[in-house]
Amino acid sequence: MTRFAAFLALILLALPVAAQEEEDGFNLMEEGARQFFEGLMTEVEPTLEELQRTMREVGPQMQDFLVEMGPTLKGILEKVDDWAVYEAPEMLENGDIIIRRKEPLEPDAEDAAPEEIEL
Repeated sequence: MTRFAAFLALILLALPVAAQEEEDGFNLMEEGARQFFEGLMTEVEPTLEELQRTMREVGPQMQDFLVEMGPTLKGILEKVDDWAVYEAPEMLENGDIIIRRKEPLEPDAEDAAPEEIEL
């Protein structure tokens, strides 16, 4: 019985040490993640500042563009179901802009030219 009590006491004394080791491991992981994100922010910060400067310069012009072209763009977006089936827009020599389908549609039987009839 005394062996069992000694064994139980030894296990109970070891539990806080094991818990402390797990906590230290978590703190190391937490510290590593913190350092990683700090380094990432240090690397990205100049790019973000440049983006903010550009947006301050372009912002008013972009707002004017959206006010003027917004309704027209909305109409176009409502007419097109899936933009993935179209090529990139292309400007012709005369200034027209066309957007071609990647794969042409098959003509419907109803839309086909009517057959000639002898009169």
